Amino acid sequence: MKPKVNIVFDKTKSSLKIKSFLEKIFTITNIVKAKIIIVIGGDGFMLHTLKKYHKYKKPFYGINSGNYGFLMNKFSKKNPTKNLINSKSLQIYPLEMSVKSKNNKIKKSIAINEVSILRQSRQAANLNIYNKKVPIIKKLISDGVLVSTPAGSTAYNLSVHGPILNLDSKKIAITPISPFRPRRWKGLITSDKSKIYIKNLNIHKRPISAVADNFEVRNAKNITISVNKKIYFKLLYNKNNSLHKKIKVEQLKKETEIK
Repeated sequence: MKPKVNIVFDKTKSSLKIKSFLEKIFTITNIVKAKIIIVIGGDGFMLHTLKKYHKYKKPFYGINSGNYGFLMNKFSKKNPTKNLINSKSLQIYPLEMSVKSKNNKIKKSIAINEVSILRQSRQAANLNIYNKKVPIIKKLISDGVLVSTPAGSTAYNLSVHGPILNLDSKKIAITPISPFRPRRWKGLITSDKSKIYIKNLNIHKRPISAVADNFEVRNAKNITISVNKKIYFKLLYNKNNSLHKKIKVEQLKKETEIK
């Protein structure tokens, strides 16, 4: 029996072709009645869709029509129904970011990959970082810092030489971006029960922005980041194409590059 699905897609030509193909195979219905939400696009579109529709508590099956598609499955015309029915599910949890801006307004957002703290001007950021009440680093002078989930550890975090985390590690990564002082600080891996507090030490001369995946808050004064276990996303992957496997491949690549 074919599962009832809802299809969410971006507006690229390749996405529209895939959508047209799938509409001939699956029973299409609205999100409330659907058993599975099929997402056609790239990783950025998938992140946007997960945040928009997670309230429906449906599993998401991504089909890549973009470039890399780390969170997505490869599109194939062979056995699409069988692939969907036999797909393996994976549950991931997001970070929750709370930002107080220079004018004392508070904005919140969730991040599936990472929260990026970035310098907003030509001058480096001056940051103070705590885990609850325990200081991690009293003064970091850098282009910024990332706090990443295991799912996001192979994204921006990897490009700034951060560690790759296993999905079941129950850890988050804190990674500096181009650190100037202390130059040799490489960041750290900490428990997913941590509550990270980041303060801008010079809000007037050295402004920073805080970005939860693709949601930005400018002129941030301080930022609180923690894993929200009350929110979860269920992702579906083809049998031989799991996110676990993709992370293992990236880990092997990194080890090879180091050697």
